[in-house]
Amino acid sequence: MMTLNDAHQQFVGHLKDKSRASATILAYGKDIEQLVTYLKDQSKTDPKEVETTDLAAFMQKLTTENYTPKSISRKTNSTKTFFKFLKISNLIPSDPATGLGHPKFENKPPRILAKLEYRSLRDAARADIRILAVIELLLQTGMRIGELAKVRVEDVDLENLTVHVPPFEDTRERIIPLNKGVAEAVKNYLPKRAKTPNHALFVTKTGRPLLIRNIRTAIDRYFRIAGIKGAKVNDLRHTWVAFQLQSGVPMTMVSKLAGHKRLTTTEKYLQFIQGHNGEGKVKLEEL
Repeated sequence: MMTLNDAHQQFVGHLKDKSRASATILAYGKDIEQLVTYLKDQSKTDPKEVETTDLAAFMQKLTTENYTPKSISRKTNSTKTFFKFLKISNLIPSDPATGLGHPKFENKPPRILAKLEYRSLRDAARADIRILAVIELLLQTGMRIGELAKVRVEDVDLENLTVHVPPFEDTRERIIPLNKGVAEAVKNYLPKRAKTPNHALFVTKTGRPLLIRNIRTAIDRYFRIAGIKGAKVNDLRHTWVAFQLQSGVPMTMVSKLAGHKRLTTTEKYLQFIQGHNGEGKVKLEEL
C-alpha cells in the first residue's frame, strides 16, 4: 500500500522532473508535509482514504492558528496540485481536493515608487558604484533580482545597448534594451569589478558572484538611508512595469520584456497607474 509519505515524495520528485522553481518545490513540499502530518494525527495514512472534509478541517485548523487567508490560499493551492497529481497518476480513484475552496483575501497593490523616491535611492547609493549599477539595471529593465544575479559580463552589450537575461529557474530568457543611464552605470562599474575568472557581472570584492541575499541586503540598506519606507527590491520591477505602461509602451511589449507568462499579469498594473494614454509608443521610457 502506498502511504501519504510515499505520495509526498513522489509529488516532490514530479515537481523536480517538471523543472519547477526551487522556491516552488520547497514551498509545495513543506505545505504537503504539514498536511500529511495533520492527516496522520487523524489516523489517515492512505491517500485513498482522504476526503474533502478532512482537507477542509485542516484549513480550518490553520485559521485557528492565525495563518493569514493568503497563506491558507497558498496551502490550498498546494493541496489541490498534490491531489491532482495523485489522480492523474492513477494513485487515487477520485480527487478530494476538487471541492476545496479558497479563502477570500485582498491582494495588496504593487508598491510603485514615486519619482522622488527612486531618485533619492540613486542619490543614497551614488558612492557605491557596484550597487548603483545593480539598482539601475533593476529599475530600468524590470528584470527580477534572481535574473540579475545570473547575468554574466558577456550578457551585457554596451555597444548595442542590450542585456541578455538568462533563464532563471522557470523564468523566460529574453533580450532587453538598455538606456544610456544604465549603460553608463555599468560602464563605470566594470573597471572597478574584482579581477576574477568568474563570469558573473556582479561579484564581491573577493571575486565571488553576488548572491540574491547580498543584493537584497544592500538595496534594503539604501532604501533605509534614502528614507523610503515600505519598499522592497521587487518594487523596482513594479515601478518599471507601471512607468512603461503609463508612458504608452504597448502592453504586449512590456509583458514580453518583463518576462510575464500571461498578459493578464501585466494588465493588472493598469488599475494602479494614472494617465495611461494607450498611444502605443514603441520607445521605452527612461526613469
